[in-house]
Amino acid sequence: MTRHNAIRILIADDHLVVRIGLRSMIDTQPDMNVIAEAANGREAVALFRDHQPDVTLIDLRMPVMGGVEAVGVIHEEFPGARIIVLTTYDGDENIYRALQGGARAYLLKDIPREEFLDDIRAVYQGQYCIPPAVAARLAQRIPGPELSARELEVLKLIVEGMSNKEIASALSITVSTVKNHVNSILSKLNVKDRTQAATTALRRGIVTLG
Repeated sequence: MTRHNAIRILIADDHLVVRIGLRSMIDTQPDMNVIAEAANGREAVALFRDHQPDVTLIDLRMPVMGGVEAVGVIHEEFPGARIIVLTTYDGDENIYRALQGGARAYLLKDIPREEFLDDIRAVYQGQYCIPPAVAARLAQRIPGPELSARELEVLKLIVEGMSNKEIASALSITVSTVKNHVNSILSKLNVKDRTQAATTALRRGIVTLG
């Protein structure tokens, strides 16, 4: 049912049960209406173009195209898009990338119902919504220097358990160059060894498995 003057909402999540739950929660509100649902990031972009919703709820981890990439594509085409990332992942790198890409809110899926609905209304009004716990994680991310693209490649291979020699072979660089990259990574992440680098990368969402 379409409600006149209601906030028009697009939901993007690869889990049908989650979409059903969100729709049932939202559609009980007289001032909100779910107008479309997407099961992956590519569908979310296409449906946004078709419907240009007032607010978009988008999951972070989806097949075909991830949430962060979809946020970036939508925001580039529609700078005024009001996008809420709704996810179970609170790694500070995830938060940083989503907000940098154009999201106006980063909410965790265990958010209380009324707070969630109020945040949708707030984002619709043009506000940004970053819960205190999420803001604290983001604060951990901001002071650190950026990893270069090559350092990210090396870090991903460290997380996969590769030795310096294996990394050198995989990236067609020398072992000495790998060591230099590893030392820079340890310094930028403020950790002491490769194990700490791997666990920090996973905890912060800099590198994801699978």
